[in-house]
Amino acid sequence: MAELKTKKNDADVTEFINSFAQTEQRRKDSFELLKLMREFTGFEPKMWGPSIIGFGQYHYKSERSSQEGDWPLVGFSPRKAAISLYVFTGAPEHEHLLEGLGKFKKGAACIYVNKLSDINQEALKKLMKTTIDYLNKRYGK
Repeated sequence: MAELKTKKNDADVTEFINSFAQTEQRRKDSFELLKLMREFTGFEPKMWGPSIIGFGQYHYKSERSSQEGDWPLVGFSPRKAAISLYVFTGAPEHEHLLEGLGKFKKGAACIYVNKLSDINQEALKKLMKTTIDYLNKRYGK
């Protein structure tokens, strides 16, 4: 089995945002997300791999392969094209939570936003709560 590249590490989150976020707006949104996710989850932000800021963690085992590892409960990355929000389970029964979120694009289990003001923060909190509850129930916490 290949070793996972995205692991929690001790890199400085503030330093990462200041060096990685390419625009002033992206930096501002990143620090706002940092505050929102820290307060909402109760977890301190940690770097995962070189470019993901995560909050909390769970241990998963894939049902389709022998892969297993640790991953943040929720997180984000201020990427060049968009802010990647790791706040969605991707489960069909959670699709309704995306209604009212605002302007975004969706990947398999990731939400992409251009700027934080494009989305409804209360809807984001509901999405995070459902995701955290789902992951804790599924992977045992």
